[in-house]
Amino acid sequence: MHHFHYKNNQLYCENVPVAEITARTGTPLYLYSRATLRRHFQAFDTGFSDIDHLTCFAVKACSNVAILQQFATMGAGADIVSGGELFRALKAGIDPKKIIYSGVGKTEAEIREALFADILLFNVESPQELDRLQKLAAELGTTAPVSFRINPDVDPKTHAYISTGLAKNKFGIPVDEALEEYVRAHGMDNIEILGVSCHIGSQLTEIDPFLEALNKVKAFIGRLQDRGITIRYLDLGGGLGITYNDEEPPPPQAYAEALIKEIQGMDCTLILEPGRVIVGNAGILLTEVQYTKVNSGGAKEKRFVIVDAAMNDLTRPTLYGAYHEIQPARQTDAPLQVVDVVGPICETGDFLARDRELPRMRQGDLLAIMSCGAYGFTMSSNYNSRPRAAEVLVDGDEVHVIRRREDYDDLIRGEALLKLP
Repeated sequence: MHHFHYKNNQLYCENVPVAEITARTGTPLYLYSRATLRRHFQAFDTGFSDIDHLTCFAVKACSNVAILQQFATMGAGADIVSGGELFRALKAGIDPKKIIYSGVGKTEAEIREALFADILLFNVESPQELDRLQKLAAELGTTAPVSFRINPDVDPKTHAYISTGLAKNKFGIPVDEALEEYVRAHGMDNIEILGVSCHIGSQLTEIDPFLEALNKVKAFIGRLQDRGITIRYLDLGGGLGITYNDEEPPPPQAYAEALIKEIQGMDCTLILEPGRVIVGNAGILLTEVQYTKVNSGGAKEKRFVIVDAAMNDLTRPTLYGAYHEIQPARQTDAPLQVVDVVGPICETGDFLARDRELPRMRQGDLLAIMSCGAYGFTMSSNYNSRPRAAEVLVDGDEVHVIRRREDYDDLIRGEALLKLP
C-alpha cells in the first residue's frame, strides 16, 4: 500500500496535490510519502517482533539523510557498502552499533573510518579483505568485529544484474571455502568473529530461494560450532521484492513467518537488510511533457512523448529493462495512445517506457512515474551535464524539500580551468 491516490481527478501525495508541489519546485522531481515509509518499515519490522532481530535498512536503495533519519527514529540500523554511506548513516543519527558494512571492495580508508566509528559488523567478502582488516585493526590497537558473507550458490530467480548468490557472482566467499577462512580468522589477534552473512539478490518474488539459502547457512553454522566457533548474528540480507507491474511477491508477514519457522532453536540474533520493500513504492518521479511527436517513416507509425526526466534521473528502465507504471497527474477522458515515453538525452536507450498505453498527452502535462523510491535518485547522474533532480518529502499537509535541485554551478564544483598562456 502507498499514499499516492486520486481525488477529484488530481493525483495526491498524502494530502497534497502533486501538481501544487511541482508548481513550486519544478520538474523532474522525486517525491516521497512519509506515511508510506513509516507504514512499510513497521510492516516489515513487526513481522520479526517475536524474535531477537535487527532491521538494517539498505542505504544504497534510498540514501537521503532525511529518510535515513526517519528510519533511525524507528530503531533501524543500516546496511552500508561505502564510506559515503557510513557518513550518511551517522549524520542521520543511526547508532553505529546497528551498522553492518558489506561490499567487496572496501578501501583502507573506508575500513579505518568504520573502525573509528565502532560499527557492529564488517561483512567480509574475500580472504584478502580479512588480511586487510587484521592489519588495520592491529595498527589502530583495536579489534575488528566480522562475519563472513558466504555465497551459497542459490538461484534467486531475478534479473542477472541483481543476482548476488550464485557461484559466478562477485559477492561473498563460496560456502565450501568459507570454513577455512573462519578457522584462519579464529586465530587472528585483532579479529572477533561474530556472525555469518548471506544475501542472494534483489527483487525476489518467491520465498523458496530464501529458505534454500537459509538451510545451507544453518548447515554451515553447524560445521563452525563443531570447530568451537560461536555465531551470535545470522545476517540473511534483504532482497524481498515489490509490485512494479504484475509481480506477486509474498507479503512481509509471510516472509517473516517462513524465516522464523526455519531458525527455531538457533541461539543468535537475526539481521535483515531490507531496502526496496520499504522504500520502492514510497517514492515517485514527476516529469513534465515537453513535446509529442509522430515518426511515420517506418513500417508503422511511432508516437513519442518527450519529457524532462531522462535516463540520468531514472536509469532502471535502460539498465534492467525495468517496468515502472506511469500515471497522468490529472485523470482525463482523452483517448489512449501507444507511445514511448522518452527523455532529452542523446541516447537511443534514453527511455522511461516503451509501447505504453497513455491518454493523449499535451505539452505541459505532468506524468508520475511510480515505484521510484528504490534505486531511483541514488542511481541518478549528471550525464549530458544535467543537474540532478530535487527530492521532496510530504508529511500529511506539509511539504519538505529534503534535497534542493542542483544548479549549473553544482555541475562544475571541484573542476578547474587550466592556466593557459
